[in-house]
Amino acid sequence: MTDTEQLWLVERTYTDRDIVVLVYATPEGDRRRRKELASTMLQRTTVTAAIEADPDQLEPVDDEATRERYATEVERVRTDYDPNDPI
Repeated sequence: MTDTEQLWLVERTYTDRDIVVLVYATPEGDRRRRKELASTMLQRTTVTAAIEADPDQLEPVDDEATRERYATEVERVRTDYDPNDPI
């Protein structure tokens, strides 16, 4: 069994196709997981401050400025929310 890694919500964007893109990142900001949801799914889905993910499903964050921004946002979210809190 593969261990999971805790990721924190660092970005939420809305597309012109009525899709919500959620980005969860590692505390270091060096890896992330993107989730895309139809905006209608948000009514039936609770977006939490953190998720657990298989490390094999994470993609690297190559841009240093983005890594730093993600790490800063993880720290803010971790300070303000518990992992299962809706956000």
